[in-house]
Amino acid sequence: MNFIEISAEDFEELVILQKAYKTEIGECLPTDGELESLKNAIQKEQIHFYGCRYDAALIACCSVCYTYSTFHYGKSGVFEDFYIQPEYRHRGIARKLVSFAYEQSGVGSLTVGCANCDIPMYQSIGFRIPLGNMLAFGE
Repeated sequence: MNFIEISAEDFEELVILQKAYKTEIGECLPTDGELESLKNAIQKEQIHFYGCRYDAALIACCSVCYTYSTFHYGKSGVFEDFYIQPEYRHRGIARKLVSFAYEQSGVGSLTVGCANCDIPMYQSIGFRIPLGNMLAFGE
């Protein structure tokens, strides 16, 4: 296993994971325009993806977008796009990937918004401090 920051050069492999992730959570697949927007955001470092390679294949990913938080008065990250191919789950990759993303991103804290059914899973990989509920505004 090798943990990496995913670059624009790895984009086609990331797209495969993004589509699998969206399918698994029941969301629409990203359009070509949305994928182009994502690629541009990665190139401009507006979003950072981290991943795990196993036998040279990208088998897991997550993203961190930076913000400032008064939770600890410093650089913080919003954790999203967390996906591990099913055949690689329950091998400790999740905990290691979150730790890698946290360390590499240089943030003082990571926050995640998730469905109630996912809370135990996120708690088991290190997200243990409750900060209320996260809601999204927009279309």
